Amino acid sequence: MVNKIFEREKLKEKVGTLKYAGKKIVFTNGCFDLLHIGHVRYLEAARAEGDLLVVGVNSDRSVHRIKGPNRPIVSENERAEILASLACVDLVTIFDEPDPLVTIRSLMPDVLVKGADWEEDAIVGRDVVEANGGRVVRIPLTQEASSTRIIEKILADYSE
Repeated sequence: MVNKIFEREKLKEKVGTLKYAGKKIVFTNGCFDLLHIGHVRYLEAARAEGDLLVVGVNSDRSVHRIKGPNRPIVSENERAEILASLACVDLVTIFDEPDPLVTIRSLMPDVLVKGADWEEDAIVGRDVVEANGGRVVRIPLTQEASSTRIIEKILADYSE
Protein backbone atom coordinates (compact mmCIF):
# COMPACT_ATOMS: atom_id res chain seq x y z
CA MET A 1 0.00 0.00 0.00
CA VAL A 2 2.90 2.34 0.68
CA ASN A 3 3.51 2.60 -3.07
CA LYS A 4 0.24 4.56 -3.28
CA ILE A 5 1.50 7.25 -0.87
CA PHE A 6 3.46 10.17 -2.32
CA GLU A 7 4.86 13.49 -1.17
CA ARG A 8 3.08 16.31 -2.99
CA GLU A 9 5.83 17.09 -5.51
CA LYS A 10 6.25 13.43 -6.51
CA LEU A 11 2.48 13.10 -6.70
CA LYS A 12 2.31 16.11 -9.01
CA GLU A 13 4.68 14.34 -11.42
CA LYS A 14 2.71 11.07 -11.24
CA VAL A 15 -0.65 12.80 -11.75
CA GLY A 16 0.77 14.78 -14.67
CA THR A 17 1.82 11.55 -16.36
CA LEU A 18 -1.59 9.98 -15.73
CA LYS A 19 -3.42 13.03 -17.08
CA TYR A 20 -1.21 13.00 -20.17
CA ALA A 21 -2.28 9.36 -20.67
CA GLY A 22 -5.90 10.56 -20.69
CA LYS A 23 -6.91 9.57 -17.17
CA LYS A 24 -9.58 11.62 -15.38
CA ILE A 25 -8.23 12.54 -11.94
CA VAL A 26 -10.60 12.90 -8.98
CA PHE A 27 -9.41 14.62 -5.81
CA THR A 28 -10.87 14.74 -2.34
CA ASN A 29 -9.47 15.41 1.08
CA GLY A 30 -10.14 15.10 4.77
CA CYS A 31 -8.84 14.21 8.19
CA PHE A 32 -10.06 10.57 8.07
CA ASP A 33 -9.14 10.22 11.75
CA LEU A 34 -11.17 7.11 12.54
CA LEU A 35 -12.17 5.45 9.30
CA HIS A 36 -15.87 4.51 9.31
CA ILE A 37 -18.60 3.42 6.90
CA GLY A 38 -19.38 7.02 5.94
CA HIS A 39 -15.80 7.49 4.78
CA VAL A 40 -15.82 4.27 2.77
CA ARG A 41 -19.11 5.07 1.02
CA TYR A 42 -17.95 8.62 0.32
CA LEU A 43 -14.62 7.47 -1.13
CA GLU A 44 -16.28 4.83 -3.30
CA ALA A 45 -18.70 7.44 -4.68
CA ALA A 46 -15.81 9.84 -5.29
CA ARG A 47 -13.85 7.17 -7.17
CA ALA A 48 -16.85 6.58 -9.45
CA GLU A 49 -16.45 10.16 -10.74
CA GLY A 50 -13.28 9.41 -12.71
CA ASP A 51 -10.44 7.03 -13.49
CA LEU A 52 -8.28 7.57 -10.40
CA LEU A 53 -8.99 8.86 -6.91
CA VAL A 54 -6.36 10.96 -5.16
CA VAL A 55 -6.94 11.55 -1.44
CA GLY A 56 -5.31 14.41 0.42
CA VAL A 57 -4.96 13.66 4.14
CA ASN A 58 -4.60 16.45 6.69
CA SER A 59 -1.34 16.12 8.62
CA ASP A 60 -1.41 15.61 12.38
CA ARG A 61 -0.64 19.29 12.91
CA SER A 62 -3.40 20.32 10.51
CA VAL A 63 -5.97 18.04 12.21
CA HIS A 64 -4.94 19.40 15.60
CA ARG A 65 -5.61 22.97 14.38
CA ILE A 66 -8.99 22.01 12.88
CA LYS A 67 -10.37 19.49 15.39
CA GLY A 68 -8.77 20.55 18.65
CA PRO A 69 -6.10 19.46 21.12
CA ASN A 70 -7.18 15.83 21.46
CA ARG A 71 -7.09 15.03 17.76
CA PRO A 72 -6.00 13.24 15.74
CA ILE A 73 -6.45 9.87 17.38
CA VAL A 74 -4.59 8.03 14.58
CA SER A 75 -1.27 9.34 13.23
CA GLU A 76 -1.02 10.82 9.73
CA ASN A 77 1.15 7.99 8.41
CA GLU A 78 -1.25 5.36 9.70
CA ARG A 79 -4.29 7.24 8.31
CA ALA A 80 -2.55 7.49 4.92
CA GLU A 81 -1.69 3.78 4.93
CA ILE A 82 -5.24 2.76 5.89
CA LEU A 83 -6.67 4.90 3.08
CA ALA A 84 -4.12 3.53 0.61
CA SER A 85 -5.27 0.00 1.46
CA LEU A 86 -8.76 0.70 0.11
CA ALA A 87 -9.40 -0.53 -3.42
CA CYS A 88 -11.23 2.69 -4.34
CA VAL A 89 -8.23 4.88 -3.40
CA ASP A 90 -5.48 5.09 -6.00
CA LEU A 91 -3.09 7.69 -4.58
CA VAL A 92 -2.63 9.42 -1.22
CA THR A 93 -0.71 12.47 -0.06
CA ILE A 94 -0.43 14.23 3.29
CA PHE A 95 -0.69 18.02 3.44
CA ASP A 96 0.19 20.29 6.34
CA GLU A 97 -1.88 23.35 5.49
CA PRO A 98 -5.31 23.88 7.10
CA ASP A 99 -6.98 23.35 3.71
CA PRO A 100 -6.04 21.55 0.47
CA LEU A 101 -5.74 24.60 -1.80
CA VAL A 102 -1.97 24.26 -2.38
CA THR A 103 -2.42 20.57 -3.20
CA ILE A 104 -5.36 21.26 -5.53
CA ARG A 105 -3.37 23.95 -7.37
CA SER A 106 -0.46 21.54 -7.68
CA LEU A 107 -2.47 18.60 -9.02
CA MET A 108 -5.20 20.43 -11.00
CA PRO A 109 -7.68 17.54 -10.75
CA ASP A 110 -10.45 17.09 -13.29
CA VAL A 111 -13.01 16.53 -10.53
CA LEU A 112 -13.03 17.93 -7.00
CA VAL A 113 -15.25 16.03 -4.56
CA LYS A 114 -16.54 17.16 -1.17
CA GLY A 115 -19.37 16.12 1.09
CA ALA A 116 -22.81 17.60 0.55
CA ASP A 117 -22.48 19.30 3.93
CA TRP A 118 -20.24 21.83 2.16
CA GLU A 119 -22.01 24.64 0.32
CA GLU A 120 -20.63 24.84 -3.20
CA ASP A 121 -19.34 28.39 -2.70
CA ALA A 122 -17.44 27.28 0.43
CA ILE A 123 -15.56 24.42 -1.24
CA VAL A 124 -11.85 25.25 -1.17
CA GLY A 125 -10.35 24.98 -4.66
CA ARG A 126 -13.68 25.06 -6.50
CA ASP A 127 -12.73 28.20 -8.42
CA VAL A 128 -9.33 26.75 -9.38
CA VAL A 129 -10.77 23.46 -10.65
CA GLU A 130 -13.64 25.08 -12.55
CA ALA A 131 -11.34 27.70 -14.11
CA ASN A 132 -9.23 24.80 -15.40
CA GLY A 133 -12.27 23.16 -17.05
CA GLY A 134 -12.96 20.72 -14.22
CA ARG A 135 -16.05 20.18 -12.14
CA VAL A 136 -17.06 19.97 -8.49
CA VAL A 137 -19.21 17.14 -7.13
CA ARG A 138 -20.92 17.16 -3.73
CA ILE A 139 -21.63 13.68 -2.35
CA PRO A 140 -24.35 13.00 0.24
CA LEU A 141 -23.04 11.93 3.63
CA THR A 142 -23.99 8.79 5.50
CA GLN A 143 -26.11 10.02 8.38
CA GLU A 144 -24.93 9.24 11.90
CA ALA A 145 -21.43 8.29 10.69
CA SER A 146 -18.61 10.49 11.97
CA SER A 147 -15.30 10.16 13.78
CA THR A 148 -16.45 12.73 16.33
CA ARG A 149 -19.60 10.70 17.06
CA ILE A 150 -17.52 7.53 17.53
CA ILE A 151 -15.20 9.33 19.96
CA GLU A 152 -18.16 10.79 21.88
CA LYS A 153 -19.73 7.32 22.18
CA ILE A 154 -16.50 5.79 23.46
CA LEU A 155 -16.08 8.57 26.01
CA ALA A 156 -19.73 8.30 27.12
CA ASP A 157 -19.48 4.51 27.48
CA TYR A 158 -16.18 4.85 29.34
CA SER A 159 -17.54 7.38 31.82
CA GLU A 160 -20.54 5.22 32.82
